[in-house]
Amino acid sequence: MTRPFRSVLYIPGSKERALEKARDLAADAIIFDLEDAVAPQEKAAARATLARFLDEVDYAPRARILRINGFDTDWGRADAAAFAGHAGVDAVLVPKVNGPADLDAVAAVTGDMPLWAMMETAAGMLNAPAIAAHPRLAGMVMGTNDLAKELGSRFRADRLPMMTGLGLCLLAARAQGRVIIDGVYNAFRDEAGLRAECEQGRDMGFDGKTLIHPAQLEIANAAFAPSAEEVELARRQIEAFNAARGQGQGVAVLDGRIVENLHVVTAQAVLAKAQAIEAQAMRAQEMQAGRIAVGAD
Repeated sequence: MTRPFRSVLYIPGSKERALEKARDLAADAIIFDLEDAVAPQEKAAARATLARFLDEVDYAPRARILRINGFDTDWGRADAAAFAGHAGVDAVLVPKVNGPADLDAVAAVTGDMPLWAMMETAAGMLNAPAIAAHPRLAGMVMGTNDLAKELGSRFRADRLPMMTGLGLCLLAARAQGRVIIDGVYNAFRDEAGLRAECEQGRDMGFDGKTLIHPAQLEIANAAFAPSAEEVELARRQIEAFNAARGQGQGVAVLDGRIVENLHVVTAQAVLAKAQAIEAQAMRAQEMQAGRIAVGAD
């Protein structure tokens, strides 16, 4: 992974004020939503509004992901065609992916643009390995609300009813080296609940969490970033292992624990993620400063 995806914020494509504010939010990625967040009668207008903003506003360094409507609706193909090859879109997010054929249909319109898959149906869970292996796929997003609706499951703070689906998709994504993002937490004013669910998703192995409100950004960014203690431990593990290797030993001992090559690989990933987060934050600050300077002129 060359960029962080700790926080992935949905922004309705129809809301001009939200689109204006989005370029200064501390999100690692933005999902510009033309699907669930837009009423049917507003679909065409939202497509035009979003196209105008993406033409005029640079949302980098955030990953810019466009969620289109499904191809089984009146709007999906027009969405895909309108943004095919658009310089302001890094990837197209396909809703309710049941299998590779759903991605094939979108790829026929969008060409070589990277695709992301919404994993939110029972069929999608069962076909997760084939979906993850699609040559155009770059990432997967858990759609836990729609999945719960389809399963008829009830909300539990521990998300036990979701565990099979979450686990299947996580395994499939990791087997193919894809980014995978956890589902949303609906109670955006419940900071404790959000923090607990972010920590659960992080501990499972997700790269980050989809969010429905800017107030959720700080908690998600903190939960999915390596802590200062984790970064320091990673550095010490690498140093200890290198010292042991220099003495002709295959393993090291640090703080009473064995450090093997697999621990070093994990430590290197921790440091790389911390560096990517720092680099993105610096770039975002530079771009914001540049906009302020231009405005002052």
